[in-house]
Amino acid sequence: MDEFALKREKMVKDQLIGRGIKDNKVINAMKKIQRHLFVAEKYKEKAYDDSPVLIECSQTISQPYMVALMTELLGLSGDEIVLEIGTGTGYQTAILAELSSYVYSLERHPLLAENARILLEELGYTNIEIELANGSLGLMDKAPFDAILVSAGAPTVPNELVTQLKDYGKMVIPVGDEHQQKLMLISKRGDSYIDKSICGCVFVPLIGKRGWSK
Repeated sequence: MDEFALKREKMVKDQLIGRGIKDNKVINAMKKIQRHLFVAEKYKEKAYDDSPVLIECSQTISQPYMVALMTELLGLSGDEIVLEIGTGTGYQTAILAELSSYVYSLERHPLLAENARILLEELGYTNIEIELANGSLGLMDKAPFDAILVSAGAPTVPNELVTQLKDYGKMVIPVGDEHQQKLMLISKRGDSYIDKSICGCVFVPLIGKRGWSK
């Protein structure tokens, strides 16, 4: 067991199960993946705290509960092709890779994209492809996707992302202003979609044509 194993167990028990996360696949993935590997050395002691953690390029690694909640909402069974918008350091990417067939992850910061690629390869993941790209328009040449997870707040639900979902596919995305959002679950139905507001949240802004300007 690694030196943070007990902290990870406590995180899962108190922050996830204690708040209603029920999907055993999500719980087991977050028990397995060593979150402290995805933060800078000076923040490792905070890796399992009930809060986001600052990473390079003025971005954050999301609060553990939010990672678990967003993943659980997608209802992954293991066969899905998933698009992630906002790789960051790759923690959420690794969780998705544990629960799906393949993950395409888009990151607009070259440093984050390269560091995440190296780490995830070192950890043995072969079902992840990281692309340096602005994610607000998605990844049309690899669409359609069974699920899309957006790790940045958008002013509205980008229609380009909805069109890249398979019928009955799901997307989780924070929608609101640049400082506070609502986490939305989008379920595609033919040419339209059903949306459901899940909870309040705070994410870094989605930058791009269907997001915010820099």
